[in-house]
Amino acid sequence: MKKILMAISAFALLSACGNEQKSEYERYYDSDYQPDTTAVASRPQPPRPATTPPDNAATENVQTTPAGTPTGPGTTEAADQQKEALAGQYAKGEKLIAGSDCLACHKVDQKVVGPSYEEVAQKYEANDKNVTYLAGKIIKGGAGVWGQIPMSAHPNLSEGDAKEMARYILSLRK
Repeated sequence: MKKILMAISAFALLSACGNEQKSEYERYYDSDYQPDTTAVASRPQPPRPATTPPDNAATENVQTTPAGTPTGPGTTEAADQQKEALAGQYAKGEKLIAGSDCLACHKVDQKVVGPSYEEVAQKYEANDKNVTYLAGKIIKGGAGVWGQIPMSAHPNLSEGDAKEMARYILSLRK
């Protein structure tokens, strides 16, 4: 009887270990990933107006590093203008977060229940794929990427608003 129980236990252990599933994060970045498009209906987004740099003599002859950081003469004024432009670009996402229940579990610079926004920004590069992924996590909720405590879903949030929130979060990357 002991031998039978040991054999069954060994079989159960081996079958449990052999069925490792990838996390949602790992599945998303697989080359054969196919998103589930039935869960959230997408709305057409209005076109964004093109932004043009201001005509300002202080920004002429300003060189930038590959990361976009201004260098050379007029650097201070150009850097200030760049910071103001970025702050305006992500203001909508910041306001949406401030008006939601996100701050109950997240803060900009420290972990509360979930990760800080800066930790999220460090983990994910600011690109369209990550904005879409994070917007989906905001709308659908989830668990497993940052631990087993689940993030609540926000199904009433539009995809556009969730993307604005994700863009703001990713803008906090240092």
